[in-house]
Amino acid sequence: MRPSLARLPRPAARCCAPAPVLGPRRALLAPPAPRSTRPALARAPTLADATAGTRAYSTRDNYYLRPLKDAAPAPGYDYKFLRRPAALTIVPIPFSGGQNRTGVDLGPNHILRAGLSSQLAALGWDVSTSAASFTDVPYNPVPCEATGTGRSETVQAEEDADIGRLKNPRLVSAVCERVKKEVEAVARRGEIPLTLGGDHSLGMGTVAGVKAAHPDAAVIWVDAHADINTPASTDTGNIHGMPVAFLLGLEGTDVAPFSQWLEPCLKPKDIVFIGLRDVDAPEKRILRALGIKCFTMHDVDRLGIGRVMELALDHVDPARSRPIHLSFDVDAMDPSVAPSTGTPVRGGLTFREGHYITEAVAETGCLVGLDIMEVNPSLLDNTSIEQTVAVGCSLARAALGETLL
Repeated sequence: MRPSLARLPRPAARCCAPAPVLGPRRALLAPPAPRSTRPALARAPTLADATAGTRAYSTRDNYYLRPLKDAAPAPGYDYKFLRRPAALTIVPIPFSGGQNRTGVDLGPNHILRAGLSSQLAALGWDVSTSAASFTDVPYNPVPCEATGTGRSETVQAEEDADIGRLKNPRLVSAVCERVKKEVEAVARRGEIPLTLGGDHSLGMGTVAGVKAAHPDAAVIWVDAHADINTPASTDTGNIHGMPVAFLLGLEGTDVAPFSQWLEPCLKPKDIVFIGLRDVDAPEKRILRALGIKCFTMHDVDRLGIGRVMELALDHVDPARSRPIHLSFDVDAMDPSVAPSTGTPVRGGLTFREGHYITEAVAETGCLVGLDIMEVNPSLLDNTSIEQTVAVGCSLARAALGETLL
């Protein structure tokens, strides 16, 4: 029987300090507050809240946290493709346009407020937060009060009519194009782009950005869903179920406005799925036809997560010498572990199975990009929200070098 999260012991050394709320147009990070006995989301921090073990410094666009000399000198693993000292940039993207459920755009705020930046700095990373804006696009609905009309509805500057079955196509395309540019810029600096979503349509931009900087990069896609529907096969029209199809350049994805900035950058042999258990019939046919390596939850149950990761890495990176982008949708976890997500599916990864995936990738030293997607703080009760946010933070830490000893 898989243990639930409630039965697992609380790690004693995990940092839970809160961090500031992102503004609607600018992601400026202030130093998080000291650890408190209050709940992780109980208060917003201030600039006066200094984090022990870090030194803060700023540039025009970003706020940085750097470990002090007596802190851990470097992450626990040698990340082969990064500059020295090891650095990462958090790219928070408050976006929900790839699907029809609101609230997932709040995920980045809550993860940052839970203290992720200071937690990563304590692991030895130079941490900065991107100041890029992903909200000021004309197709993005904004509250009417922002326009001075006094109404409570939302309005958008330009209409975003369906294209075939695709919903919000211009909005998704515009945001993902910005994501691609920002992630590429971070990766070209020799840093890891840590993208906080937001719905998983953003993976279109994150993978394209990483592949632009690291053309040989492989992709490990951890998800309950395959996200490989095409514009012709989709039942819902929600683009968060299609990013892999666009990255592969499958039939029907060469449609404007996506085709104006996105070229196929992924080959079937370059991606492996882990955690699948809710796959549409057309997606099954696509996966089989392309010969894409997939490890469903049946494989995890049969082989164990250790063997699954060994086989997955052997498939995309047998020599452990190839850049790896890890895109992790928290709905891959069982709902008992990460309940506050938009499309939960029973029978998912346990707490330890999910973390073993990120730990195994970290051990290779090949990580060059990381996504934590689909945390939705608007769903369920406060306990479920805090639990899911905490899981998102701990998955990121494990991918970036946190170990159990």
